[in-house]
Parts: sequence; structure tokens; C-alpha cells
Amino acid sequence: MTNQKLITQLVKNKPILIVAGEPYSVFFEIFFKSIKKKIYKSPLILICCKKNLLFQMKKFNFKKKMRILDQKMLNKQKIDNNKINIINIELYNSNKKKLKLKLKSNYIERCFNLAFELIKDGYTDKLINGPINKKKFLNKKFLGITEYIASKFNKKKIGMLIYNKRLSVSPLTTHLPLKLVSKKITKKLIEEKVIIINDFFRKKLLLKPKIAVVGLNPHCESIDKFNEDDKIVSSAIKSLIKKRINVKGPYPADTIFLKANRNEFDIVLGMYHDQVLTPIKTLFEYDAINITMGLPFLRVTPDHGPNEKMFGQNKSNPLSLIQSLNFLDKR
Repeated sequence: MTNQKLITQLVKNKPILIVAGEPYSVFFEIFFKSIKKKIYKSPLILICCKKNLLFQMKKFNFKKKMRILDQKMLNKQKIDNNKINIINIELYNSNKKKLKLKLKSNYIERCFNLAFELIKDGYTDKLINGPINKKKFLNKKFLGITEYIASKFNKKKIGMLIYNKRLSVSPLTTHLPLKLVSKKITKKLIEEKVIIINDFFRKKLLLKPKIAVVGLNPHCESIDKFNEDDKIVSSAIKSLIKKRINVKGPYPADTIFLKANRNEFDIVLGMYHDQVLTPIKTLFEYDAINITMGLPFLRVTPDHGPNEKMFGQNKSNPLSLIQSLNFLDKR
């Protein structure tokens, strides 16, 4: 192997940091299933509580040796996936399902902070976080985990991408109450989001994307004198076309996801969360991943919630986590 090929291989195989998220969610179940199905080239490093991990390994009868990593010695340690690599973050009362919210939130935040520190130090540029109860953890301080992570890196121009290689979607507004959506839609925001999408696809996916933009109103029509689709959305698209971006629209939301239309585009930008996430999840179910565009590293998460009610039942589908690991393992 030439020196250049060796360097390329080493860069590709940077470790994937995995913040496990909610201690009593479906995450460890789907993680165990994921690493049973495939051997990954990039070393996987769990950031979680050792006691909680051991408790769940026993619960799911999952047997594998563990390697406890020292954060200060990571660059000197040889890491592979023959063992479960873990950086231990203490969680008090870790074997009790009913943890106090303050303790649980503090634990998740400490896990994230360690991951952010390692990324900022240049150790890796790959992060997965397990599902997190946004309402409890964020306490209305951020719209979602996407915005929470972006704030830690002082990034304001970001985008949520629900990615499947056949078709992806992105919502212009994320976890915003529906009554506030129309007030948030501006020509500037649409242009900004499309440029973020275009840059991400070209730089990270090596693809010049064909982008469809969905209108806000049913059939892109309105009985109101001010029609956002005419005044704002169409105007933004015309401006983006002048910048030589392959974007078209606005399209009615009720027909853009028909098969013939899906085949014409790589990604659909919607005006609000459920407008595009509902159809993409109907089409692909768990075969999609959530990527944050605009960060100085790759952050991916399975495209589903913690589903704490399913904890311990061994019925959860690991496909979205498998696809998250596959996505980062190739980069």
C-alpha cells in the first residue's frame, strides 16, 4: 500500500463517537443488533455509563469484551472493534429505570460535552447520538437536538437532512409550532437553506443535487391576498436559479411525493417538519438517517425517538442506526 493510500485509509477510518443518549431507551438494544450484523472499519467509541451498559448487556444477553478508554490517552491507544470501546461517564443510580430528570439530563449533557471536546481537539469528525427525549432534556431552550449541537459550535446556518440515497428531505423550519411557521418563512431563509443543501451534497456526497421546493399552502394557492408561495417561495427560487443551483418549485405538497415526481429529484425542501417527514417515513420507514448540515463535522442520528416504552422488549428495528454507522464508516 502506498503512503498516500495509507493516509487516505487512516483518514477514512477515524473513530465514530457514539453518545448513547437516554439511558433507558431502545438505543443499546439496536446498538447490540447493529454490531452483530456487521463489522465496521471505523472504531466505534461509546460515551456512556459503564454500569448502565453492563446492565443492558446482561438484560439482552449480549456478550462481548469491553475496553475502557482513557480520554487523555486516546491518541496513544490502538482501538479496534474486537471489543466494545467505552469512555465511562458516571450515572448515579444507573440501574434504576426511574431516574430523576435532573440527574439524567446532567448525564446526557456530560456525554455530549466530552464528545464536543474530542471533536474540537481534532480527534475525529464523526458523531452519532442515540435518541433523546427533546422535551425533557432541552426544557424548551432549543427547538431540537440539531439546534442544541449547533449552538455548541456557534453555528447558525444549519439544516436538518433526513437522508436516504433514493430521496431525501429537509424542513425549512424544524420543531416549530405550526401556527408560527408562516411568520418564519422568508426569501432569505429559503435561499440560505437551499445553499446549505447544495453545498452539503456537493462536498460530502459528491453529487450536484436536483432540489424540489414545496409550497406552504395547499396546491400553492391561497384565498388570502398575500400568497407566500407567489411572493416569497417563487422569488427565492428565481434568485437561486440565477446562482446556477438546480432547484425547481414551488410544488404542491400533495403530489410531489408521487413516484414519477420522486424520480426527478434528489431532495425535497419543505416549509415545515411534518410536511416532508411524514411522507419520507411512510416511504422508507426506518431506512433513513438524520444528518445535521452546516456543522464542522459529520453528526448523524437514527431517525426515530427513544421510545422508552419499548425498553427491554427486544422488538426494536435497528436499521436506522445501521445506516447511520454505514454512512459514517464510508467517510
